[in-house]
Amino acid sequence: MNFLTELKEGLSISWGAIRANKMRSILTTLGIVIGVVTVTLMGTAITGLDRAFLKNISVIGADVLYVERFNWFANGQEEWLKMQKRRRITLGQARALREELEASESAQAAGSGGGSQAGNALMAQANALRDELTTARAVAPVANVSEPVRFEKRGSDSVRIIGTTDQYVFTSSIGVAQGRFMSATEANGGRPVCVIGSQVATNLFQREPPLGKRVKIADRPFEVIGVLESQGTFLGLISLDNQVIVPLPQFTSAFWNNPDYQIQVKVRDLAQLEESKEEVRAKMRKIRRLAPGAEDDFGINQQDQFVQMFHRLGGTIAVIGMFITGLSLFVGGIGIMNIMFVSVAERTREIGIRKAIGAKRRTILIQFLIEAASICVLGGLLGLGIAWPLTLVVRLALPATMSLPIVGVAILVSLLTGVLSGFFPAWRAARMNPVDALRSGE
Repeated sequence: MNFLTELKEGLSISWGAIRANKMRSILTTLGIVIGVVTVTLMGTAITGLDRAFLKNISVIGADVLYVERFNWFANGQEEWLKMQKRRRITLGQARALREELEASESAQAAGSGGGSQAGNALMAQANALRDELTTARAVAPVANVSEPVRFEKRGSDSVRIIGTTDQYVFTSSIGVAQGRFMSATEANGGRPVCVIGSQVATNLFQREPPLGKRVKIADRPFEVIGVLESQGTFLGLISLDNQVIVPLPQFTSAFWNNPDYQIQVKVRDLAQLEESKEEVRAKMRKIRRLAPGAEDDFGINQQDQFVQMFHRLGGTIAVIGMFITGLSLFVGGIGIMNIMFVSVAERTREIGIRKAIGAKRRTILIQFLIEAASICVLGGLLGLGIAWPLTLVVRLALPATMSLPIVGVAILVSLLTGVLSGFFPAWRAARMNPVDALRSGE
């Protein structure tokens, strides 16, 4: 109970001293205000960047593997030059990987269909394959070029033309807003059909429905059978709605005869992603006839690589922000410490009187610590008041909000700065000799 009384008394005396020196207290808090504004805006910006990045990166799909000639991220120029010498991913290799998946699906269906002789034979054949594609759901080869697209007098330049199969609707997780996606027959046949992105549909068909119309892609006519749902942009750089999807045979005959393919592999279960990655690696090594012990001459990329890269970048930004914040708080802390030393010097006689009538060292220490902490917390609240409208400005570019954890961190940082900055002046006041303190006022 005695400690609570000391705390209450310390609060009363401290707030009285702050009110008596309003201008000095406000000027003292400027460093803390700058530090808190920096902490708050940095936390808000990093949270907003993280949300925006994860929203953009979701188009890649956490459960999709991308088999390509290149790795998305290379460790230096030497590795990049080494990847340039790799053999291309061919359509035959993509088909071979797809056939492995179909063989695995047939074996599993036969095994679950009863004990027929044919089913048992297929099951035995499947059991003999130790590296079969049991964890994949869909496989789609993908190639793309940039071409102009025209409808009557309207057109779009530099549209991304994607050649693929009907399995692309599963591997890319795209949605169709109007019409439908191409069927397996259309994907494998020679019929010139296409599915267009929402941006292309808006540019070419302003007042009429696009379904059934014929657009020209590099002067080749294609019938529109579907319009994709809007997907936005990828990392704010590439529009995912400025694209047209066509059957692969049409793509190779009209735009690029021998492209460098990407193979997209959709995993059945996200928990099996690493297992599926090893299965795909084993199959691709076999398909590309790599000798045992030889390095992979292909890359298996996934969403996690972008996330790791972003976290490294975000960590660097956070370190720089913490340095700036720490510098501001250090300057503010020095100011608080200086003012507290002045306050102790001004109130030396008061300290002597209080100690002479029985005040303990702890009581004096608590009094000045509370005063320093109160000044810093006031600065923190003022900083939050300034940071709030600035956060609304940040929200115009990023999905950022001033969350309760960020507010809590800002207040806690202010409190700790006050306690640490005020400790030495408070300690000096607490250790004063009452006789010397009383004499100083004579």
